[in-house]
Amino acid sequence: MPRKSLLASIYYAISGIAAMGFGILEMVITFTSGVDGVIWGPLEISGLWLWWRAIILFSAGVIYLSAIKNCLDIHQLAKSVVASIMILIVSGMEVVARVAGSVPGEEGGPWFNPPAVFLATYAPPYMPEIFLLPLSLLVFAFIYRRKKTTGDG
Repeated sequence: MPRKSLLASIYYAISGIAAMGFGILEMVITFTSGVDGVIWGPLEISGLWLWWRAIILFSAGVIYLSAIKNCLDIHQLAKSVVASIMILIVSGMEVVARVAGSVPGEEGGPWFNPPAVFLATYAPPYMPEIFLLPLSLLVFAFIYRRKKTTGDG
């Protein structure tokens, strides 16, 4: 039985276009400026693993877009979960890197950053996957909704 939801379809379309767009943008930045990257307002695109992140974000976007039709069907829901997990892994790596980079102090100074410097490291600019993190978490609401309406598990 095909299961449809307009809200879920819109969510998958927005998430897919955003993830694919960020992936394409990171690929373009990789080819033009390499590891140095660029900073545009609150968005920073740089880093050692830029090429791989670009491939992962692009692939997650394609998977989201492929799950639009019959989006509450278990197979399409599984596709969206895979795409969300891909984004969660990449954004989780960025969150851990930001937290780990905020703790140690400067060389020749104190071992730990003072509170003002510690908090300043969490200010923008952010990597694209940080912006996709809240979108990737919404898929669990659709899983809960499907479980509640069908009585699975």
